[in-house]
Amino acid sequence: MKNAIVQFARIFVGVLFIFSGFIKLNDPVGFSYKLEEYFGEGVLNLEFLIPHALFLALFIVIYEMLLGVTLLLGIAKKVTNWSLLLMIVFFTFLTFYSAYFNKVTDCGCFGDAIPLTPWQSFYKDVILLILILILFFNQKYIKPLFSEKVNWGLFGVLFIFSFWFGNYVLNHLPYFDFRAYKIGTNIPDNMKIPEGAPEAEYRYDWKFNIDGKEEIISNQGSYPEVAGEFIEVNTILVDEGFVPKIKDFGFYKDGEDYTDEMLNEPKLMVISAYNLSKSENEAWPNIKEVIDKAQQADYKVIGLSASGNEAIQELKKEHGIQIPFYFTDETAIKTIVRSNPGIFVIEDAVITQKWHWNDANKTQF
Repeated sequence: MKNAIVQFARIFVGVLFIFSGFIKLNDPVGFSYKLEEYFGEGVLNLEFLIPHALFLALFIVIYEMLLGVTLLLGIAKKVTNWSLLLMIVFFTFLTFYSAYFNKVTDCGCFGDAIPLTPWQSFYKDVILLILILILFFNQKYIKPLFSEKVNWGLFGVLFIFSFWFGNYVLNHLPYFDFRAYKIGTNIPDNMKIPEGAPEAEYRYDWKFNIDGKEEIISNQGSYPEVAGEFIEVNTILVDEGFVPKIKDFGFYKDGEDYTDEMLNEPKLMVISAYNLSKSENEAWPNIKEVIDKAQQADYKVIGLSASGNEAIQELKKEHGIQIPFYFTDETAIKTIVRSNPGIFVIEDAVITQKWHWNDANKTQF
């Protein structure tokens, strides 16, 4: 009976770690953005790690995936079990902290493929912690799956594959696109809020000084009738209600909203760069060639960035990128194309093509 429980835990944990690691390895840039949230002020306050987020993202997801492999193969048992235990203890603490204090709304455990709320992620980690403890204290039941030569041969192949695949998606785009802006997406349809959809609910914590003591009175929004001195009110999201797949997206310029106009263009090419100062300088000659080709094919070509006008003018002067730039939310741009700069095409409000700047020469019109 004990052996059956251990083997179930072994298979469940191993497969889950491989799946979770591979999903994030498919989009390491996206996972690095999530790490930046955790490292940021107000969460872990480890801002010095933010510049290293991408390296850490790659290391974590490859290590996570390979731990699942070694567990299933039954090799390096001590290293594997200690690593699993330390990793799950850390992430259980992190997800509880995030959920309890409402710091990060999506843990990023399974990338964009399976979004989890902070509490769902915490409960998932608690289950994994129990299973990993079973494995940790019953290592004698974990036997090698194949011969030593075959086991380490399989591990070597998967080790090489993980580094090759990570390098591939970094220099191109995620192989599997689970985001709201994947090819074939109709943008206006995914921005709509259906009639009668649940609205967001908030709780208001009103703080008063009553007879020399601070007291908090909570309600759904109306100012409480209290005989005391008002200090402050804190707004807390209770239920976010219906959230469209695409939000905080648009084309803005000089205080005007051009979203409808741009989405009605029959052939629109967008050169996106969430932050021009962080964009790859070697990318812009390739981008300029694409712009010329697209304009010759009667595409309207525009830029989309969250950077200010000074950075745009510097780009135009240094690289000769003579296209009008529009503004939108930085997070939206990061989500559309995992490349800075990147390229995407909208035809009649539908995203039809996307490219990393490395693949600019592959664009077809």
